[in-house]
Amino acid sequence: MADVPDGLTLRRHRDLVGRESRPWARWILLSAVGALLVAGLGNAFGQRPTTHAAASPPASLKVYSPERLRSGLFFESRFTITAHEDIADATIVLGPGWLEGMTLNTLVPGPVGEASRDGRIAFELGHVPAGDTHLLFLHFQVNPTNVGRRAQDVDLYDGERQLVHIDRTVTIFP
Repeated sequence: MADVPDGLTLRRHRDLVGRESRPWARWILLSAVGALLVAGLGNAFGQRPTTHAAASPPASLKVYSPERLRSGLFFESRFTITAHEDIADATIVLGPGWLEGMTLNTLVPGPVGEASRDGRIAFELGHVPAGDTHLLFLHFQVNPTNVGRRAQDVDLYDGERQLVHIDRTVTIFP
């Protein structure tokens, strides 16, 4: 049988005498990490989109986008406009929370024009005939240093006349 290496004792290093409580500490730490992973799988930290909808006699608007995000995450938001009446100059106006600490990568289809309305970004979509649906997709990335809660309100206008308003809030985890 080989000799025990210098600096090691069989009693302490093989039989673990005096170290009985450490396996419990490891199990508790491993369970805490496992609980975080299970919470992430249950969408506690975001990415699964939800739908917010609002309607008025002239139009209805649906926003399909995540409410909980993680730093660095790429995500997509879909805006669906259904015109019940003719909308001559459809414009979607996004609250500052949509771009604060986020990077807007793509807009599909490209809007007719872009503008600012009191610090809020406005996408001019043009004419939407009665009975038609217009889809707008925006692709974002959450900046890595962005953490917290902010309002992501959405308004639908026909020119200067507000048709629909949706209140949203997004939570960004580190």
